[in-house]
Amino acid sequence: MTHKFIFLLKPFSFLPALAMMYIIYGFSAQNGEESGNLSFEVSCRIVEMGNTAFDQGLNDRQIQEYAGQISHPVRKLAHMTEYFLLTLAVSFPLYVYGLRGLPLMLAAGLFCVGFAAGDEYHQSFVDGRGPSKRDVIIDSIGVCAGLITVKIICRLRPAPSPSS
Repeated sequence: MTHKFIFLLKPFSFLPALAMMYIIYGFSAQNGEESGNLSFEVSCRIVEMGNTAFDQGLNDRQIQEYAGQISHPVRKLAHMTEYFLLTLAVSFPLYVYGLRGLPLMLAAGLFCVGFAAGDEYHQSFVDGRGPSKRDVIIDSIGVCAGLITVKIICRLRPAPSPSS
């Protein structure tokens, strides 16, 4: 009974990867102004949290000034984080279906970097946006971090033997 139940649940292991791809695609579909505004808003919130945590007493103008200074790095860290999470989400179903070791790393890595390249191509059709090789490289850094994390997790928790 358990084997049938697991067999039926296995396809659902793809849902987190599909959700991450949908989220990434949604961010890429934003026009240039929307995307820039979102990055700036996130940067403002980060500066506001720092202002509160460290009791700096910054006024709104200073918060916006600092937010403008960190907006670009925040945007690039968001790229890395999206692709880090995508790599984890893609690796999970591959692992569930029996891919292990180097084949798992290659399949997940190539898929995620390919998705990053496709996503940049998609941006060439969005108003105020364009494809960027640099963004694919930044996304690939997130993919590499994800692959390292998957490798560490797989070493810490080896796969059960087929007889279990």
